[in-house]
Amino acid sequence: MYCRQSCRQQDYESRTRSTELRLGDNELVVARTQIDELRDAAHVLAYAVDDTERDLAASANPTKAELRDMLAWLLDAARPLRTLSR
Repeated sequence: MYCRQSCRQQDYESRTRSTELRLGDNELVVARTQIDELRDAAHVLAYAVDDTERDLAASANPTKAELRDMLAWLLDAARPLRTLSR
């Protein structure tokens, strides 16, 4: 089942192109710029997690405002990944 006709069409085009390129089921063609964007966004998120863990370890009892700031930092770092996955 497909959620929309356009999704069905994209799947058909993908399968057709995979056959033309003789790609196996586990192979994929992705633009280098997309891979670079994904890698960069993952690095930013990893650094945000490290920063947040360090901040939490440094403060035995963080305030609500500090926790809110940490969460905002993590969400800001994660949002580009959400955009890239769509």
